[in-house]
Amino acid sequence: MQIINISDAKSSLSALIAEVEKGRNVVIGKAGKPVAMLVPYHADTAPRKLGGPWSGKVKIADDFDTLPDELIKAFQGDSVA
Repeated sequence: MQIINISDAKSSLSALIAEVEKGRNVVIGKAGKPVAMLVPYHADTAPRKLGGPWSGKVKIADDFDTLPDELIKAFQGDSVA
């Protein structure tokens, strides 16, 4: 494993990114000891799974998106009688 010191990494970041794009990991060190690693980024494209502690405990009413006429009138500034 080759360690590149921080000052060299600063001056050659573009070249290091090119190495990472080729699938190689780049280790950055301080005083000859590894402190960070540049690795290729792989986006997670899997769909998120719903769940968690509220799973099965919350129900949304069928008319959730329906606003009553009197509420619409109130938002429009009409008086509600």
